[in-house]
Amino acid sequence: MIRVLFRSLAFQGSRALYRNGIAAQTRRPTVAWARWCGGVLALLCGVAAAARVPDVDWPVYGGDSGGLKYSALADIDRGNVGSLQLAWAWETGETAKAEFGTSPGLFEATPVVVEGVMYLPTPYNQVVAIDAATGHERWRFDPGAYREGQVPNGMGFVHRGVAVWRDAQSGRLRVLLNSRHRLFELDAATGKPVEGFGEHGVVDLLQGLAWPFDPKHYTNTSPPLVWKDLIIVGNGVADRLIYRKDPPGDVRAFDARSGRLVWSFHTVPRPGEAGAETWTNGANAYTGHTNVWAPMSVDVRRGLLYLPVSTPSNDFFGGNRPGDGLYGDSLVCLDARSGQRRWHRQLVHHGLWDYDPPAAPSLVTLRRGGRRVDAVVQLTKQGFVFGFDRVTGRPLWPIEERPVPASDVPGEWASPTQPVPIGMPALVPQGVTLDDATDLTPALHAEAVAVLSKLRLGPIYTPPSLQGTLQRPGLEGGADWGGGAFDPNSHTLYIKVNDGPEIVYPDLTDAAGNVPAVGPNDASEVSVFLRHRIPLLKPPYAYLDALDLESGQMRWQVPFGDDAAIRRHSALAGVALPAQLGAAGNAGVMVTKGGLVFVGGGDAAFHAIDSASGADLWRYDTNGQKTTGTPMTYRVGGRQYVAIAVGGPGVGARLLVFARP
Repeated sequence: MIRVLFRSLAFQGSRALYRNGIAAQTRRPTVAWARWCGGVLALLCGVAAAARVPDVDWPVYGGDSGGLKYSALADIDRGNVGSLQLAWAWETGETAKAEFGTSPGLFEATPVVVEGVMYLPTPYNQVVAIDAATGHERWRFDPGAYREGQVPNGMGFVHRGVAVWRDAQSGRLRVLLNSRHRLFELDAATGKPVEGFGEHGVVDLLQGLAWPFDPKHYTNTSPPLVWKDLIIVGNGVADRLIYRKDPPGDVRAFDARSGRLVWSFHTVPRPGEAGAETWTNGANAYTGHTNVWAPMSVDVRRGLLYLPVSTPSNDFFGGNRPGDGLYGDSLVCLDARSGQRRWHRQLVHHGLWDYDPPAAPSLVTLRRGGRRVDAVVQLTKQGFVFGFDRVTGRPLWPIEERPVPASDVPGEWASPTQPVPIGMPALVPQGVTLDDATDLTPALHAEAVAVLSKLRLGPIYTPPSLQGTLQRPGLEGGADWGGGAFDPNSHTLYIKVNDGPEIVYPDLTDAAGNVPAVGPNDASEVSVFLRHRIPLLKPPYAYLDALDLESGQMRWQVPFGDDAAIRRHSALAGVALPAQLGAAGNAGVMVTKGGLVFVGGGDAAFHAIDSASGADLWRYDTNGQKTTGTPMTYRVGGRQYVAIAVGGPGVGARLLVFARP
């Protein structure tokens, strides 16, 4: 190819020189001809060098099936990251659709890249194929998710990723999207549904569930998981949906060629199934949720699937579901072939805090007791880090059942103890006292103390109360759906965490399990702020943590990001504020062999952090748009790229892709 290119360039160069009268003057090489040849030689050397450097894909949402969010690419490293610049940007182009009463939410997608093509979902659940080197849009598939009206989760439409599967029989690549209650399989070359899959490329995810319900209440925000020829899906159910026989959270596997259901795992065990005894008074016959809305992980070699299962309905009152309630708030390991349970560990008993495990479990390998252990690590909203042997479920570090404050809500059944991992530091401060009141100014401190004095305060797992309990961490963690990124070279887990509280009340229900009226939890976002819209507690409001999983030591913890609205607030004029107030946000981080942690994390900037020290080495201002997606990286044509999603409704939603010059 290079020989052909050289001949073509030489011919074009000779013609150009002839037109300039140079070739007619002499047969001896001229200065112009020498310069031209030098340029061609440099170009050819660059082409040859690029041809020797292989492309590197990012084929799975979390980088690999174990959710490590790690890349072995080191073309961009600590020494040259300062030259990183915007290579191209792409906009979703989505707006509100008045005819359907819908609006897109935040752009939270992390793309996948396979063979030079990028695939990602938009907030409206459209799937887009983009040239990974240029940003040119190749095709777009619209599932029409907005035609059924607005999703009931209160945050608008969001979708965080798609999956890909290659048919070993035909060699064709497929793109998989779980949109609301439908599973689509698309031809990666054209974006068209694959006719042989389900009904004209679509599987109805409502079929085969325990009871009927409003289809609008069944959603999906995380990508499907692929293992061999199986497509494995969970689902999302809005927390505010509280009624008996709300959407169940069954996890199911479908044949990737036909769409046929292969197996189903009941996250709320039915009578006669293991775990049913943890539901008393027949609560498992009408309790829904208990779903897997977060990404899942799979040990590809062993065929072990790991599910982060969420809280049963409802989040803040469990009087109608007495008992520990397996498999709610649990990490569950299944045989990926059959869906049979191998082991489980409940991380919260009888959950009352919306402390469902929010992120994909990280499949890591560590040295423990002088031997290598394949482990699964689960981060939690409450800021705990749980680790288990992948095969046996044996804890890597001790878990202690500790007494917790009792509930004072009539009719509540609260567990007297909760599991706490011993030997691993908490990722974020836990619990609240009056000493935590903001001290940015004396006036704000006095106001915060007055507010806190009216609420129930206490340590982690202080239950919701009729007077209102200030829960810390809040509903968004601690860790959230962005999860962690693991560097296997330093056995360090990097996590962006939030440090914000939430005022929670019990969502009391009537005899039928319905909420008599809209409860205060539906508006609790405003209740954790003072009248000045300044947080009740002291900054910083977010951290970036680096945790050594072998030693159990925090390598470093730094405040992360800033909040421009608070910094510019008139009540704080002239006040000496911390350099970083902290940026609340749920997206995660990525770590590379180049010694860099890439993170947006809700800040209005994209950062490259030194993985060894926590120092901020590079920063890109996103012009007021918050970074909303977890970053990823890939190499195409000899060039490493780093991508992140930013923005949302009203401010535009863009994918920003960076590379060195």
